[in-house]
Order: sequence, then C-alpha cells, then structure tokens
Amino acid sequence: MRAQLESLVTELVAKGVYYEDARKEFERRYIEQALHKAEGSISGAAALMGVHRNTLTRKIAEYKVKA
Repeated sequence: MRAQLESLVTELVAKGVYYEDARKEFERRYIEQALHKAEGSISGAAALMGVHRNTLTRKIAEYKVKA
C-alpha cells in the first residue's frame, strides 16, 4: 500500500494538484467507502474511521455525501 500511495502522491504533485483539493477528494471518497462498508450506518462508519459520529455527520454535510 505504501508504494501505491507514494506513486499517487508523486503523480498528484507532478500534475499540479493542490494539497487542499487532494485532501478534500481523499476525505470524501474515504467517507463514501466507510459508509458503504457500514451499510449506510453513520455510527458504524464513524467507528470504522476512528472519528466521532458528530464529526462524520458534519463532514457528510460538508461534502454532500449520501449516507
């Protein structure tokens, strides 16, 4: 996984993707995957991610992710 992440970061930097844009896209997709794995349960996804349910709820609203 480390090599894949290194390759992705190298590609993003080479293409001039801003850090903030990359971070937001990563976070949005991570949340979507956690929600999918938790079958739409915000509490379950929050537990998988190691964040508080309220934090996840705020991020879901921020990124307009469907729970």
